Amino acid sequence: MEEFTHRSAPVRAAYSYCEAVTGTQARNFAYGIRLLPADKRQAMSALYAFSRRVDDIGDGLLGGTAKRERLEATRELLGRIRDGAVDEDDTDPVAVALADAAQRFPIPLDALDELIDGVLMDVRGETYETWDDLKVYCRCVAGAVGRLSLGVFGTLPGARGSERAPEYADTLGLALQLTNILRDVREDAGNGRTYLPGDDLAKFGCTGGFHRASPPSGADFTGLVHFEVRRARGLFAEGYRLLPMLDRRSGACVAAMAGIYRRLLDRIERDPMAVLRGRVSLPGREKAYVAVRGLSGLDARHISRNAVRRRV
Repeated sequence: MEEFTHRSAPVRAAYSYCEAVTGTQARNFAYGIRLLPADKRQAMSALYAFSRRVDDIGDGLLGGTAKRERLEATRELLGRIRDGAVDEDDTDPVAVALADAAQRFPIPLDALDELIDGVLMDVRGETYETWDDLKVYCRCVAGAVGRLSLGVFGTLPGARGSERAPEYADTLGLALQLTNILRDVREDAGNGRTYLPGDDLAKFGCTGGFHRASPPSGADFTGLVHFEVRRARGLFAEGYRLLPMLDRRSGACVAAMAGIYRRLLDRIERDPMAVLRGRVSLPGREKAYVAVRGLSGLDARHISRNAVRRRV
């Protein structure tokens, strides 16, 4: 914390703004990053605040042309940050905080370009016929965030297989995003968006959409959800290989965020129709339990033991 107090007043204020945005608008994310030391927590808040700005443009009420213009203006701002052209007295606190974070950590800022590309897919109303098609979108809007986070976390010196850490971070992002898609299937339908692959919808008779609290007549909605849950579980299993490569507090952060989404997935699997009735969520006490479990290192040790078994 001492290092933070030595930063200039404008930089401290910029980080405080980003932390406030994160605390009020990112319930699950905030539970994870509170486990980080101050410098990493502030950098993650800056990343979240910038990412939230991009998402809010895509989800806002502007017309398509205006959204595209705003997104390209945000891309230009990102270019200024990348070029070191944002001064600490800039009037945009998110830009100031992200510029400072990028100087302190090897953050792959190009991944934020991918996030913008993914939100542009939403603006264009793209749909996805196959899982391979959907993976492209998920890698833009969620895998990129995993790789950005890894730039802040770093890996332990000499960690076995650390050259694959960006791949695992990307895959964990896909797992979280697929869980989000399942949780928000009715809300997205109400906004005219369908993310689940078209061939999966056809396989389970669900091409009629999800605009009501009950599935389309003749649809095997439970079968569809269970199919996608199995896919998400496979992604979690692969992405969790990242945990033993991280220091204790970074691993706790990842374990907490991923653990919350895995528990959401458990709830969705037990009651698939719940996602058509409303948003599935975890109570605060359960999120706190997941955070404590992550900080204790239980998840990281479990993954390490499984990795050893697979090698034997």
